[in-house]
Amino acid sequence: MSLPPDPFLDDPSTPGRGGSTVIERERVLQDAEPGDHERFSHYVRKEKIMESAMTGDPVIALCGKVWVPGRDPEKFPVCPDCKAIYQGLRGSKDDKKK
Repeated sequence: MSLPPDPFLDDPSTPGRGGSTVIERERVLQDAEPGDHERFSHYVRKEKIMESAMTGDPVIALCGKVWVPGRDPEKFPVCPDCKAIYQGLRGSKDDKKK
């Protein structure tokens, strides 16, 4: 039975030995989705979310972000742009009722 080659056999710190050894490591990067850096919950019509879940088509938030929903929105803060737009829409409807 033979042993695998010693990767440190040519270690320069070993007296009387010279050379070097390169140890390669495979680095695995996790793919990030576009917009992942912001990590906000966005306002989208409920029926559009359901439609997207069935078809896989992207949705468009009030702020203009386009993506395919796939994460629990409860885990993220609300997008400040969506919130401002939504409050502006709600405010104008409430003003008409008075």
